[in-house]
Amino acid sequence: MAACRRVPLLLLMSVFLYMHPIRGQKSANSVIANTAVRVNIQAQNQAAVPAAVNGGSPVVAASPPRRRTSGWKLAEEGACREDLTRLCQKHSWNNNLAVLECLQDRKEETEIAADCNHLLWNYKLNLTTDPKFESVAVEVCKTTISDIKECAAEERGKGYLVSCLVDHRGNITEYQCNQYITKMTSIVFSDYRLICGFMDNCREDINSLHCGSISTGEKDVHSQGEVIACLEKGLVREAEEQPGAHAIRPDCKKAIMRVAELSSDDFHLDRYLYFSCREDRERFCENTPAGEGRVYKCLFNHKFEEAMSEKCREALTTRQKLITQDYKVSYSLAKACKTDLRKYRCSVDTNMPRAREARLSYLLLCLESASFSHTVSHCCYIEGFSLHLMKCLSSAPLVCQGEIPEIVLHCRGEIEAHCSGLHRKGRTLHCLMRVGRGDMGTIDNLCQKALQTLIQEADPGADYRIDRALNEACESVIQTACKHIRNGDPMILSCLMEHLYTEKMVEDCEHRLLELQYFIARDWKLDPILYKKCQGDASRLCHAHGWNETSEMMPPGAIFSCLYRHAYRTEEQGRRLSRDCKVEVQRILHQRALDVKLDPELQRRCMTDLGKWCSEKTESGQELECLQDHLEELVSECRDVVGNLTELASEDIQIETLLMRACEPVIQSHCHEVADNQIDTGDLMECLVQNKHQKEMNDKCAVGVTHFQLVQIKDFRFSYKFKMACKEDVLKLCPNIKKKVDVVLCLSTTVRNDTLQDVKEQRVSVKCRKQLRVEELEMSEDVRLEPELYDSCKQDIGRLCQNVAFGNAQVIECLKENKRQLTQRCHHRVFKLQEVEMMDPELDFQLMRVCKQMIRRFCTEADAKNMLQCLKQNKNSELMDPKCKQMITKRQITQNTDYRLNPVLRKSCKADIPKFCQSILNKATGDSELEGQVVSCLKLKYADQRLSPDCEDQIRVILQESALDYRLDPQLQIHCTDEISRLCPEEAAAQEQTGQVEECLKVNLLKIKVEGCKKEVLNILKESKADIFVDPVLHTACALDIKHQCAAIPPGRGRQMSCLMEALQDKRVRLQPECKKRLQDRIDMWSYAAKVAPAEGFSDLAMQVMTSPSKTYILAMIGLSVCILFLFGLLCGRMTKRLMQEQKDRWNCPPPTEPHRRGVTQPTVY
Repeated sequence: MAACRRVPLLLLMSVFLYMHPIRGQKSANSVIANTAVRVNIQAQNQAAVPAAVNGGSPVVAASPPRRRTSGWKLAEEGACREDLTRLCQKHSWNNNLAVLECLQDRKEETEIAADCNHLLWNYKLNLTTDPKFESVAVEVCKTTISDIKECAAEERGKGYLVSCLVDHRGNITEYQCNQYITKMTSIVFSDYRLICGFMDNCREDINSLHCGSISTGEKDVHSQGEVIACLEKGLVREAEEQPGAHAIRPDCKKAIMRVAELSSDDFHLDRYLYFSCREDRERFCENTPAGEGRVYKCLFNHKFEEAMSEKCREALTTRQKLITQDYKVSYSLAKACKTDLRKYRCSVDTNMPRAREARLSYLLLCLESASFSHTVSHCCYIEGFSLHLMKCLSSAPLVCQGEIPEIVLHCRGEIEAHCSGLHRKGRTLHCLMRVGRGDMGTIDNLCQKALQTLIQEADPGADYRIDRALNEACESVIQTACKHIRNGDPMILSCLMEHLYTEKMVEDCEHRLLELQYFIARDWKLDPILYKKCQGDASRLCHAHGWNETSEMMPPGAIFSCLYRHAYRTEEQGRRLSRDCKVEVQRILHQRALDVKLDPELQRRCMTDLGKWCSEKTESGQELECLQDHLEELVSECRDVVGNLTELASEDIQIETLLMRACEPVIQSHCHEVADNQIDTGDLMECLVQNKHQKEMNDKCAVGVTHFQLVQIKDFRFSYKFKMACKEDVLKLCPNIKKKVDVVLCLSTTVRNDTLQDVKEQRVSVKCRKQLRVEELEMSEDVRLEPELYDSCKQDIGRLCQNVAFGNAQVIECLKENKRQLTQRCHHRVFKLQEVEMMDPELDFQLMRVCKQMIRRFCTEADAKNMLQCLKQNKNSELMDPKCKQMITKRQITQNTDYRLNPVLRKSCKADIPKFCQSILNKATGDSELEGQVVSCLKLKYADQRLSPDCEDQIRVILQESALDYRLDPQLQIHCTDEISRLCPEEAAAQEQTGQVEECLKVNLLKIKVEGCKKEVLNILKESKADIFVDPVLHTACALDIKHQCAAIPPGRGRQMSCLMEALQDKRVRLQPECKKRLQDRIDMWSYAAKVAPAEGFSDLAMQVMTSPSKTYILAMIGLSVCILFLFGLLCGRMTKRLMQEQKDRWNCPPPTEPHRRGVTQPTVY
């Protein structure tokens, strides 16, 4: 027996009693049965069994009566009758094999008599040594033997034929032959002494390891599978180089591994494991059929369940360790990889000993090398890694010490310091992964490298089930969120990443997933889908000719960096990624955006800045946002990588996975067409900004979109559409300017100057001007998007607008409403902003938002720059929305405070303002507002009828509007606020202003105490003389009379007012009572005004006369006075002339006589 080369002739006599007869083979079964019943029972009557291998004396065996009849049965032997009756069902008593299996597979706590036990063993021994059964094997397995050349060549009569059939039982297709060989093996593996050569090869090792006696008297002969288990444990201790391990002889090692290999098909053949795990098999694998290693795999999968017995767990661990020594110990692996091993010559290496070839690590490395240039069977790939590396990841590292000694060697300090020693279920490795991520302190470089090497060998990206801890933690998530994906598919990990930080994700799965992804992200080859789709692109674009390249010149992260740089190139920019590869690169970028630690380059370059600026930002996505917020303060290398990522996100905002999740409702409602477009060029973010205030917009999405806008203003490159549209214009017109807000200001200033100068060709391109408009509109929505304004007014915002939320231009509106209380610096910025908005009302976010529907109703054809003018013209329409009307009024009040805020007035009165109001301009400073002084000045000149026609038209409109609403007169508000509150509270409280406040002030003119207010009211009275439209109360009262009496008289210059006054004086004309009353009141007011405020000059006096109701009388009296004066002048002139003539004549005439009197010479008379 010692000379046997393989398993001996393990003939089982009664095997075919379990078989159903097969048509055409009845005679064969009869031959087998007849041969079986002629078994020689002579050995059962022998006085002694073979001597014990330990040199002991022969053991006396039970001696049942000699039975040579063909009907001898085990059940008839007295030694076993009692045990048979107690343990086995009666219908099996006639079948020796059934009796043998019943007694052999008894429960562990059930004992059988020693005589029966010994009888059974002698019966099995005689079966294995009877040469007659070889002829039975030849007859039953005739076809199989001819098909298997190795078995056909075996020498007959030495028991080698059946041994060969056992070796090739996986290739046996004949039903009866397969059943025959299977039943035989269950006999032999019940006792190691029945295995050919086992006792001779392992005798010394059994004794050295104290694995128990082979004597039937000292140990239960029937359960001596424990001896094999003891030898297997000794072999494992030697392989792990444990202290005090015994060196097992090579022949015994081979015998042990051979036994393990032959028992890999059916777990019943590993007697120790069978008895250790029998109850566990019923508990966990009840529905798993035996054969092909299925029960082993099932038990391995439940190895760390709490209900698993410790004895079974220990037996399974031992078998797993044997698999690492010889892959053939795993039936499923050997079967799945048989073809690949032969094809790629992974089992032949003449330079290595047999043990080296059989090691699972060698097999995996060989198959991995083959997979780079060939296609390895999927089943082989999965079986290899799942059987070996699942064990490594789901048990303590020492379990795999033979395969990954670096973990134990290099991570010993981390294991003790951070992981509290070794743990099962993969907890130790995941603990080390957390340390490697930096979540639990620092990790040694050697330990980090060992971890990365292990993950590379395990390749859990190909099948997540390899990672037992991840599989258990994420089982519920996979069943709910990823149930549509085939179990074990590489896309499971991507599915889990897509649901990271969602409601379906559980905390434990989240942690395990991030721990694993941290290492996968550092070697892009660990993502099998990316690896497959981008292999050609990496070779073509990144010069990665060999996938195993790992050098300082080409670190693992460099290839992926190269890929994503090419992912977003345009056709003009050169070579781009293939479509499939780009999709995978985008998928990886989306995953990396979830956690800054999943981006190796970002974490490496920004480690210092993360600690300095973002140590308190621990929530998902906060770290990258923090780095973006502190972009200017980052070190240069960190600033570059953060800038590149932000620039990339501006082109494809879907990379911002968390933002996309938060914005899902608004995307589905308003941006689904853009989102469905596979090529995102910044359109999606633009759509989100435009719909930022829709009802579907939630707080998280609004905050995320605003943050992205705030980041964009730091660099114009961060706004993809703006960058692509204006890149050339920026280089030409705004070089060396980086901040987006400065670039926008530079370009918009250029556009404005070109427009004002009426240049033939604008310097800024059309596409840039279009996108510039979009950027300007976006910036008007939030004060924080105007850095200079925000910095100047930050203190005022905290003081005056602390309860006002950012966005929707609400803070800007708050600053406008509290403009008089602002600090000088902030006031100046707000005024400049208003000046820009009044010139271009489309930039007035609040106005455009509140009046959006009214613009569509009234101003669809109006130019954007004339939008406010159009709204003002339709302000009093019955269809005007009240909120919009209120907003228009606010803008009118703003315009009237300073002529510079009214572009139309400024242009129309360009010549009149310096001509009549220069003194006001001289007193004003550049940073101060004029508080309506220039407008008031122009109003007075309008009353004097001294303005140019264009300016007069604009002032008339202002007078008409302010007459209806006193708030549109800044000077009146400044001087009369207290008087209005005292004299006209009800009128001022009215929602609709129709000129009642001014009318109240006019009526109560005598009661006004404040001189400034009184002067303003007198000015109003003066202005009302110039045009009846300026006095809305009078115009309303006299509208019918104007139509009847003054229809032919054009308005303006006081003509219609004079017409009404003449009608009032004409007794033939009957005016409406209300009109007559109002006119009489106006006469009294004007009279009082004339007394209180006399004419300041001749022009003022002439105006008062021309607008006086007694104008005709005054003019007649003046004319009469002039006539009387003229007549008086004529009379006085004649008298004076006669007197002068007489005087002249007197001097010219000679004296009468007495010519010599007094010496006077007398004139000569002719």
